[in-house]
Amino acid sequence: MDAFLNEWLGATPDWHETIRITVKLIAALIAGAIVGVQRERSGKPAGLRTHMLVALGTAVFVMTGVEYGMHEDALSRVLQGLTTGIGFIGAGTILKIATQYEIKGLTTAASIWATAAISAAIGLGQFVLAFISAAMTWIVLTMLVRIERRMGVQQPEEEE
Repeated sequence: MDAFLNEWLGATPDWHETIRITVKLIAALIAGAIVGVQRERSGKPAGLRTHMLVALGTAVFVMTGVEYGMHEDALSRVLQGLTTGIGFIGAGTILKIATQYEIKGLTTAASIWATAAISAAIGLGQFVLAFISAAMTWIVLTMLVRIERRMGVQQPEEEE
């Protein structure tokens, strides 16, 4: 039992580290929420909770590598795996309706992918990059659809 406690408590960070880790995870959740709220308001199946969980999971994977002390080459493989894995999740949101020759869910897939990238930046401690990217993602999802409508571009996926 002592060996178990020593192993468990020996890996416990001090309060400063715990706060730093918690701030990063909360930042990832907020970044995911920025994108997820827009998708939720647009009535998309991958909404607030999905984007927040993708953001949290991505940040945890990246932070685990950073906290473990992985070298840059090993950390780059973590990022490559996340990029591929999130691509598969995004692919699952894309639906091709054969009878209508219509593809739906592409923007949602892209928003999931962007959310993962934003959270990877947070996991690496790049908060400014992450929140500028989150703001730009939100702008693309909310403002550009209005411009497309004015231009007459038909975007059935984006109708709110």
